[in-house]
Amino acid sequence: MENKTQAKKKIIILSGYLVFSFVLVLLDQWTKFLATEYLKGQADIPLIQNVFELSYLENTGMAWGLFAGGRWVFLVGTLLVLALLLYLFTKSPLTKRYQPLRIILSVLVAGAVGNLIDRLLHGYVVDFFSFCLIHFPIFNVADCYVVISGILFVLFFLFYYKEEDLIYFTPSFFNRKKDKGDLQP
Repeated sequence: MENKTQAKKKIIILSGYLVFSFVLVLLDQWTKFLATEYLKGQADIPLIQNVFELSYLENTGMAWGLFAGGRWVFLVGTLLVLALLLYLFTKSPLTKRYQPLRIILSVLVAGAVGNLIDRLLHGYVVDFFSFCLIHFPIFNVADCYVVISGILFVLFFLFYYKEEDLIYFTPSFFNRKKDKGDLQP
């Protein structure tokens, strides 16, 4: 009986994070819709003169247009990354210690899915934020999700989580004990 209750609790909690990711994807897609409606074919809109502007771009590559036209590589790569994120998400214990990780993963998933939707539907990603002061690549909301959550992911694993916290993410074929966290020969 206890296992069913815990399984239901886990499904409810994980569903909450899924809804959070879904809302973030909706926000990303809404901003891209607005960019397409109001920026496509229009002159750039300066928000801070010579520093930051809204500028429509259909990006078939990644940052700075690298690997332009590599749509299938990006699609397959994104699916592999999403599979890894799902694995990490489902392996994270439902304790407060891992809540930051689950939030970070949810935001990272939203960014990956937001750009995946664009690539599937259009064959390109709609970008519209431009830091023209430093000639930074034009980007979008999903890109912000990926960059910010990626940085936080690295920082949390460098400074917050300890080696024993990572035991939950090691596949069982590495023969690790999950209750004590020590390596088995």
